[in-house]
Amino acid sequence: MDLHRRAVEIGHTGRFTQEIQLLRQALATLDTVGPSDDVDWVRARVRILITLAFAEAESGTLARGLARLAQLRPAVQRLTDERVRAELNAAIDGNHAGMLIRSGRYEESIPLLDSAVAHKERLLELGSDDPGRLMDSMIASLANRGQAFLEMGQIESAFINLNMAITLGLDHGLSMRVAYVRHQLGDLYLRSGDIPQALRYYQEAERDYLELGPFMLPRLRIDQSQALIAAGLADEVAKNLDDVLPQMQAERVQQDLAEAELMRATAALMEDNLSLGRKLASSARRRFKRRGSDAWAAVAALIGLRVDIARAWRGARIPVSLPTRASQLADELTTLRLMDEAALARTLAARLEVRRGNVTEATMLLSALRRPGPVTPIEQRMLLRLTRAELAAAVGNRRRAFSQARAGLNDLGNARDRMGGLELVSATAIHGQQLGDLAVRLVLDGGDSAAVARRMFGWLEQTRAQMYRYEPVSGIDDPQLVELIGEIRNLGYALRQAKLDGRPTTKLRSRYADRQRAAMRLGWHAASQWGKPRPVATVSEVLARLGSNALISFTVSGDALMAVVLAQGRVRLVRLGSAAQATENAMRLHADLNAMAPDFLPEPLFEAISASARKHAAALDAQLMRPLAGLNGDLVIVPTGSLYAVPWGVLDSLRSRPVVVAPSATAWLAASASPVHSGHTALVRGPGLSAAIGEIDKLAAHYEKATLLAGEDATSFRVLESLDGASLVHIAAHGEHEAENALFSRLELVDGALFAHELARLRQPPRQVVLAACELALNRIRPGDEALGFAGALLAGGVGTVVAAASRVGDQPAAAAMDDYHRALASGASPAVALADAMAVDPLRRPFVCLGS
Repeated sequence: MDLHRRAVEIGHTGRFTQEIQLLRQALATLDTVGPSDDVDWVRARVRILITLAFAEAESGTLARGLARLAQLRPAVQRLTDERVRAELNAAIDGNHAGMLIRSGRYEESIPLLDSAVAHKERLLELGSDDPGRLMDSMIASLANRGQAFLEMGQIESAFINLNMAITLGLDHGLSMRVAYVRHQLGDLYLRSGDIPQALRYYQEAERDYLELGPFMLPRLRIDQSQALIAAGLADEVAKNLDDVLPQMQAERVQQDLAEAELMRATAALMEDNLSLGRKLASSARRRFKRRGSDAWAAVAALIGLRVDIARAWRGARIPVSLPTRASQLADELTTLRLMDEAALARTLAARLEVRRGNVTEATMLLSALRRPGPVTPIEQRMLLRLTRAELAAAVGNRRRAFSQARAGLNDLGNARDRMGGLELVSATAIHGQQLGDLAVRLVLDGGDSAAVARRMFGWLEQTRAQMYRYEPVSGIDDPQLVELIGEIRNLGYALRQAKLDGRPTTKLRSRYADRQRAAMRLGWHAASQWGKPRPVATVSEVLARLGSNALISFTVSGDALMAVVLAQGRVRLVRLGSAAQATENAMRLHADLNAMAPDFLPEPLFEAISASARKHAAALDAQLMRPLAGLNGDLVIVPTGSLYAVPWGVLDSLRSRPVVVAPSATAWLAASASPVHSGHTALVRGPGLSAAIGEIDKLAAHYEKATLLAGEDATSFRVLESLDGASLVHIAAHGEHEAENALFSRLELVDGALFAHELARLRQPPRQVVLAACELALNRIRPGDEALGFAGALLAGGVGTVVAAASRVGDQPAAAAMDDYHRALASGASPAVALADAMAVDPLRRPFVCLGS
């Protein structure tokens, strides 16, 4: 049996060809002393053949594996030893069920698992010669039965079986089996919509797998990817799977490889990479077909259909073949008892028919659908709401269309409320983007009246920057996350020193990226939820808070740019022309400001760049602000998309005008209403700054008492400590956006980086933070205008006002601007007034914005 044991170990790593060779060698060795009527000989041979059947099903076809198992049953039934018969029947039934589960035939697996558990219970009564192995096998059967119930949507039965399994595993010290069950509990919480809890269990399983069974990590990556897709983090799915796909392809674990390709195809679809999505969905479907996994093949066909629909949606017309194909696939999925997937296919068919103008056919398709169940994925719920809303709009029933859109966004809000960490909270917006866009289009069809403007304002506040609606949870201090962040900080410091010394950095970079990803995953569930959701701001609340000031909320529908303006007790909607034109001018202005930032540019080059910047600023001013002339008082601006990159003080109409930029009116209202506390003032200087920008001693002269942190005192711990409870913290330190992971945007301090991740540890957020030496304003924008980055983390964490640069800024202009700013601030001016005055001296060279309140 040594050959059998070695074969099983090799099979766990996915090397099935080698496993099969060893198993055949074991059979040949056994046959040299047989055939025999000896019960131990029969027992050994049957066990080898069971393992061979599973290996053949994994590397070849399901039918071949099941056929081999069927051949074993008569010989086992002829055995007179009840203990051995129960043991082998349990093994055959359990492996038969496992093969069916792997192929998506969950309902068929339940009776087999019931039988396997009954045989094992009988064996426990009779007494086993290897009770540890028997208990391990019992836990496996309970866990598999839990998995099958889970896949069938029977959450309570799944939970009962998995909890029985993990209790037995813990009682008997079976660590690897406990890791498996934690993995499955992650699946359970994923299906029930609790993404943070799912990710928590996956994280615990990963910790155990790294020590006990690294061969399980690829499977775990697939299931983690499902959770990330549910959370809208398609970019993380891509990174998660691109790491393991080559390994899977080398090991030829066909089922896992096909599932990984399917998850990666789904992520590509979410990222609008349709060619990659089509390629991977087709590859996955071929692999499933070869294995005989008809249910999985149909799911892969559904992803392929969605890719083709996305491509067709961009055209002028929908081919008749697409809704027909969707309906046929729905029938196939129903036959396979994949009811959620079948409902999704029918919903797609109905939406296609609406687009083609066949409202009667669309109505029939939708009326045949059952209500979504408690475990129906949020993405599917949103698609159904969207299709119903589009159908209602198509027949002229605007009231029902709005009702469906509102209900869908409420569903999304309920899902968002269960998320943990900013990344998850903000990423869910992708699921509601089309529904929000439809609501905006429907509002615009109603004209430009005050009632339409009020309705538009309401929809914008329900669909944009929702992560800022939450009252942050203070003092999140997960010890494991703190330790990881500390390790990342040290690695970053070592990496920086290695670069300066000219030493190799490949291993350090790899470790740094690995630890970042580990911290990010842990941060997803460091808190069970980000915070308590606030109600959406109403027009009357905003007007009351504005007083004599004005708020401008920009939005886009198609290529139409508009502004909802709240001022002087009234609301109006103003159309502002082409969104593409505004985007181009905003991005060109941003590029020009970056190019002219260095302190000592040659004069001719500086003049050429500044002329271009003035031209694009003038174009933006003419398009965005001049049609809104006549607004009094200070301005609150809620940008959209590329307009977040605009430092508004560079527009002639806004020169010397106090302007505050907020992610939403709800966020502005919350920041404005936060209590003003009389905390301390801290001035921080990071390493590697020029003399000009590092002159915090000069700034200290503006305040009677201020704490100065510079040199060896400017550590991440001291700076984080200074932020807690402060009235004002000025930080002059180099900083950098992390485009692929906003919470790792950072400020460079003497001992390494201070990450946005760490701001959740603050017990009392500072009232105001000034980021003087880096471009860290809100210019990482996700779907739904979810503005992330270091400044975004500060605002979402409860900081009232953040002053930061919207583009690069030279050291000398930044230092001069900050001196002017703090002089005005110390004399009693509000942040927006102080910044407006400071910027007016040289707007193009001082591109700062006042964010929040």
